[in-house]
Amino acid sequence: MKNVICKKGFTDFQLKWLALILMVMDHIHYFFGFTGKIPDWFSMLGRLSAPLFLFCLLEGFVHTRDRKKYFLRIYAIAVGMGLLQFFFLSIVRRPDGFVPQNQMLATFSILLVMLQGIDWCGQKKWGRGLCAILFPAAWPFIGLGIIQVVPAAAQAVILLHYSILPMHLSIMDGGTYFILEGILLYAFRKRRALQAVVFFVLALVLEGVLPFLLTPGATADMLFTQMYGWMSGFAAIPMFLYNGERGKGSKKLFYWFYPAHVYLLYGISWVMQLL
Repeated sequence: MKNVICKKGFTDFQLKWLALILMVMDHIHYFFGFTGKIPDWFSMLGRLSAPLFLFCLLEGFVHTRDRKKYFLRIYAIAVGMGLLQFFFLSIVRRPDGFVPQNQMLATFSILLVMLQGIDWCGQKKWGRGLCAILFPAAWPFIGLGIIQVVPAAAQAVILLHYSILPMHLSIMDGGTYFILEGILLYAFRKRRALQAVVFFVLALVLEGVLPFLLTPGATADMLFTQMYGWMSGFAAIPMFLYNGERGKGSKKLFYWFYPAHVYLLYGISWVMQLL
């Protein structure tokens, strides 16, 4: 019998489980905050979930045997969720007018395309590489330009955003700053300690310092009551403790749990308001 040596630290699946638990806490606060009974610290701790999923996404991108299949699996779920979100916005809303804005997988899809573009450029495949980087980056501005020139096209552009061509500037669940964080995490992936430090500093700046400076009348206490996105920087700790092992578990669980729990919680919150 061979001796099994277990490395200290978190495996990929353990990081995903940690992220999943924190995500559920965050979404309980998100969907049931109207009750006034869910403590803010549910959402504060929940700030760590998306960066941890992002970290695991990058590890999957680096190590998968089939990047196209890896992307299409995430992209297909993102498109389905986006179409449902468009349906909610256009036809039905919760009694209080609330509509879930959960496009984390759309952000991941954009990021994966850009990362592949970066790799292609590294292989001197400049044409496809630059297209993969520049088009997703420029698409929000192109879409806005189309709307300004042809106002009647607004609904079509919005539908594209919620389906096959998401705009990073319009995504509330991640979006532009998240893509920047992902690119830098990818750039420093071979130097784990530096990667963790860079992410921590970037999260403090993009999700703490900048929002604070750009919000008129912001006060220091708001950083712990409303503007606590900077707490996502503490995800750098479990990232640093990643041991490079995949671990045991079902990868399909994480793909399907995300949309399933979003609509389950949304449905329950809807029924609670009706009652």
